[in-house]
Amino acid sequence: MQAFAAKMKTRNLSLDEFHGSVAVPPRDAGVLRRYRAFAGPALLIGVGYMDPGNWATDLQAGAQFGYGLLWVVALASLMAIFLQAIAARLGIATGKDLAQACHDWYPRWTRWPNWALAEIAIGACDLAEVLGSAVALNLLFHIPMFWAVLVTACDVLLLLALRRFGMRLIEAVILVLVATIGVCYFLELVVLPATRPDLAAIGAALFHPALDRAGMTTLAIGIVGATVMPHNLYLHSALVQSRRIDTDDDAKRAAIRFNMFDCVAALVVAFLINAAILVLAALVYHDSAELTVAGVRYVFDAGTDWIRVAYLTLTPLLGAATASVVFAVALLASGQSSTITGTLAGQVVMEGFTRWRVAPWQRRLITRLAAIVPAILLIGWRGDGNVTDLLVLSQVVLALQLPFALFPLLHFTSRAKFMGRWKNGPLLLVAGWSGAILIAAMDLYGLPGALAEAWRVVAGG
Repeated sequence: MQAFAAKMKTRNLSLDEFHGSVAVPPRDAGVLRRYRAFAGPALLIGVGYMDPGNWATDLQAGAQFGYGLLWVVALASLMAIFLQAIAARLGIATGKDLAQACHDWYPRWTRWPNWALAEIAIGACDLAEVLGSAVALNLLFHIPMFWAVLVTACDVLLLLALRRFGMRLIEAVILVLVATIGVCYFLELVVLPATRPDLAAIGAALFHPALDRAGMTTLAIGIVGATVMPHNLYLHSALVQSRRIDTDDDAKRAAIRFNMFDCVAALVVAFLINAAILVLAALVYHDSAELTVAGVRYVFDAGTDWIRVAYLTLTPLLGAATASVVFAVALLASGQSSTITGTLAGQVVMEGFTRWRVAPWQRRLITRLAAIVPAILLIGWRGDGNVTDLLVLSQVVLALQLPFALFPLLHFTSRAKFMGRWKNGPLLLVAGWSGAILIAAMDLYGLPGALAEAWRVVAGG
């Protein structure tokens, strides 16, 4: 116990430039004012649940299986709410992020394998941001995909521009970008009669889960990986420490409660946007061999690159020309906002596991180059008609890595040795471990199919 206490006293601040940078109102302030002070970290995390990887898996799921995988989106979102709340709880209660906790509380030999796995997850996520942003640039400016992928390296300048203004501005910018995505899909589903979904069919899909068709399991794993992202667990446990929280029990209790509200609000919005994308894809593409828009005929088959024609889901509301621009802007916003959170996660993981510190722009450049190289190789080898395949594959990689972040998180937060009185209660224990075991079981069950799909994407066919 003495060694454990000594480790508790040794602190390396998580995201030190943001640590304690947001003031919290006094305890006698109104509930709304206090909630506003704590709101934000879950919004940044929620961005990762609406990135181009999510778009690709939702679009392919809706196009191929209609509403058949909507239950996976709902279940993954529910698991995400509990798991992100647990990650926030770890950061508030211990003052450590998940990477720091693994470094301090697990044997030394585990640090390098855990760090490598976390970096693979961040690279897979950044591959999705690269491809999504490249598709957006291709639609907006007709830049060939090969060169559009290279241009995405310049987004390091965006990160540098925002970081100097502090955490609150980053949160505000991301809120605007996310709202851009949400409003478009809300208007189309709620306002336009032509794209108003069948609520009875949606209800049946939500409450009658099945994986009874070829390809469903691999895509379901991709949806889980696109929703419950491992690097977001590391990041959330660090972001909550950007609030200047007192160390007494009452202050921690309030912070945990407000962050739970923040998780529910942000991730419910993320679920609604992901569900809307899947539903619209089902309405527009499923059981449709072709579609004619503004005199142009689009033919759909098994080889259709859904992310490249996804703007057609907005044509009933906006018309073909405007839909292409609005979709591209929203996709670019999604990719860029996720880029910010991915870079922050990379910083948390590197500093937590290795204690190495590098300048944020250097960290961003390393991460982006690690994603650009495989994207260029695969696009150069197979052409630019398989972007959706690459996006979905990147999310499958995330899902396969997820248990290596989940089980340490639940181990730490379930034991009083690490959390004291703030260890998980019965609800979080059951929800957290059930989600982790379910995800691990899906990974094992779908691993052969995932490997076969990976080979198909790389080799072609």
